[in-house]
Amino acid sequence: MAVLELEGSRQSWQRVAQLGIVLIIFGVVTLSAILNLSAVPAAVIGWLLVLSGMAEAVHAFRIRRSDAFLFHLVPGVAAVPLGLFTATHPGAGAITWMLMFASFFTAIGLFRAIAAYWLKFPNWGWTVFEAIATLALGSVMWAAWVWLIPWFLSFAAGLSMILRGWSSVMLAQELHRLKPQP
Repeated sequence: MAVLELEGSRQSWQRVAQLGIVLIIFGVVTLSAILNLSAVPAAVIGWLLVLSGMAEAVHAFRIRRSDAFLFHLVPGVAAVPLGLFTATHPGAGAITWMLMFASFFTAIGLFRAIAAYWLKFPNWGWTVFEAIATLALGSVMWAAWVWLIPWFLSFAAGLSMILRGWSSVMLAQELHRLKPQP
């Protein structure tokens, strides 16, 4: 089955699961930033975004010969500069971050939804769900950023990471299930 070559090989299910677990952990930590409403969470969210982007980019290079290379590389590379900017300039203000993250979520959500539909890898429906949720978070940020400051940024970033991690775990589960038996 050529579709299984999406993540490199059927034996790569462990790496996909590891990526998913890392993203879920980063998402939970990001959600916990809701409790602290000062400028510190912007820096924390920024560094977590950098780390999640790096994790996804590293995963992309592990599977560089597969169809999923750009599927993981594009969001990973997009997250790093946004995360660095957020981490190094936490005082720029919540409005700045809301509008930047709205752009990021809109672009990444749209990209991942179209790519998942196009590639149709195992359990691709979870990725489409995650991408549509990310796109919806971006749309909400565009429409209601004035009322959602500052807690929604942590909520949206954390939820997006958790959903992205969950879709990776579901893909890993399906790849493991389809693994050839010795």
